[in-house]
Amino acid sequence: MQMIRAIIRPEKVDAALAALMAEGFPAVTKISVAGRGKQRGIKIGDVTYDEIPKEMLLMVVPNKDKDFVVGKIMEVARSSKSAFGDGKIFVSPVEEVYTVSSGVKEVAEGET
Repeated sequence: MQMIRAIIRPEKVDAALAALMAEGFPAVTKISVAGRGKQRGIKIGDVTYDEIPKEMLLMVVPNKDKDFVVGKIMEVARSSKSAFGDGKIFVSPVEEVYTVSSGVKEVAEGET
């Protein structure tokens, strides 16, 4: 299983969630965040905004679906070929998953 953390523009979130739902990936956690990337914020006139509002989508998907989900988020979240501030996607392995209501531990792909 893989944890996908996608930090994207707020105006792209609804389209990303709709696209994921349409492809059979309804389980997403959305968190409002603020930060900056390589562009170091944005300057408008004399004012510099060090932190830009973004949304972070968190998902855990089977290994076999990782590339598809990442590709779908990139497709929907990209504003143009070279726009700064479109976001980042981080992928990391998930070792264990527990369902709180039942206490059941889910078996990750590849485990026995």
